[in-house]
Amino acid sequence: MAEHPSEPARRPGGIRVASVPAGHVYVRHCSTPASDDVTRLPDPRPNGAPSTSQRWWPPVMLDPDWVSTHHDDFDVYHLHFGFDAQSPAQLSALVDALGRHGKPLVYTVHDLRNPHQQDPAAHEAALDVVIPAADRLITLTPGAAQSIRDRWNRTATVLPHPHVVEMPRLADARPDHDTFRVGVHAKSLRPNMSVLPVVRVLAEAVAELPDAELRVNIHRDVADPAAPAHAPGLLQTLDDLHRRGRLTLTVHDYFDDDQLWDYLASLDLSVLPYRFGTHSGWLEACHDLGTAVAAPDCGFYAQQRPCLTYGHTQQAGLDEGSLREAVRTAFEKRPAPRATATDRVRERGELAAAHRALYTSLLR
Repeated sequence: MAEHPSEPARRPGGIRVASVPAGHVYVRHCSTPASDDVTRLPDPRPNGAPSTSQRWWPPVMLDPDWVSTHHDDFDVYHLHFGFDAQSPAQLSALVDALGRHGKPLVYTVHDLRNPHQQDPAAHEAALDVVIPAADRLITLTPGAAQSIRDRWNRTATVLPHPHVVEMPRLADARPDHDTFRVGVHAKSLRPNMSVLPVVRVLAEAVAELPDAELRVNIHRDVADPAAPAHAPGLLQTLDDLHRRGRLTLTVHDYFDDDQLWDYLASLDLSVLPYRFGTHSGWLEACHDLGTAVAAPDCGFYAQQRPCLTYGHTQQAGLDEGSLREAVRTAFEKRPAPRATATDRVRERGELAAAHRALYTSLLR
C-alpha cells in the first residue's frame, strides 16, 4: 500500500518545481488537470536544438550553472531520470549547487538498474551520489523501497505510477477480435532485451493454443546499417519465423501515442522480453487498456500492477516453462484486469496531493 505524507498547510503562492524532466507523461500525471498549487517549470530547450528535433538531449536543468542562474525561479528540485550521461562528478557538482542555494532535492527512484545500459556500474555510481544526497526519496514499489533501505539505509516513500493513457481514451471499449493475440515489441533493442529466446518459446507456446497468433513488432532502425540498433542477424531470424508462419513480423517507425494505444489494445497479452530492469511505463499503459502483461521476475514489475510473471534474469537466463505457463494462464483467464477511469482519476488526485504535501514539508 502506498505511503502518503500527512497533508501540511498549503503554501501561499504555490510551489515552483524544477522537475527533470517536466514533459514526460509520468511527471505530467503527478499533478491534476486542475490547478493544485504546484507549478513545474517547462523543460528548457538545449542550445542548438531545433524546435522540431525529436532527438534526446540531456536535460539543461542538470547543469549546475543553470541552477546558479535560475535558483530564484524554483523552490524544489525534483529529479526523475535523464541523467544517464552524467558522471558522478557532474552529479556531485549539481548537488553542491543545489546546496549552495538552499534548494531541497527530491529524487524519484524509477530505475535501480538502468534498462539502457548493459553494464550496471555507471548507474550504480550515479545512484551512490544522488540517493544519499536527496532530501526526500520516492519510488514506485515496496520492493524497490526495501532495496534502497538495504543498500543506502534511506527510506523512500512509495507512490504508485499514474495512468499513462490519457482521458478519454482510457475509458474506450476494447476492440473485438476472434483470435488470442500475443505480442512482443522489440522496439529498438534496448540493452535489457533478450528477444529471440523469448520469441522462440512464444512461437511454440502459441502454436499449441487454438485460434492464437504471435505478433512481433520492431522499429525500422534495426534494419538500418547506419543506426546503432542495427541487428541484421536478429531481423533475418525473425523474418524466417515470419515466412514459416510461426509469427507475424511488423517493421515500422516509432509509434505515436495513438498508434501505440491501438497496438496495445489489439493484443490479449503483451510479453516484456526484459532480463533486467525495475519498473515499467509499458506495463501501466497495458493496465490502462486492459491488456494482460507477462513480465520477467527481475525488477519489481509484479508489485507495480497485476501481471503474469515468468523467470527471466541476466544471471539465470530464461525459464521457458514459466513463460509457457504465463501464456496459457493469459489464454484461460482472459480478459485481463483493467484500470477504470474512476480509479485512475482518484489515484492521480491522491498522487498529486502526496507530491504537494512532500514538497511543502521541505519548505516549512
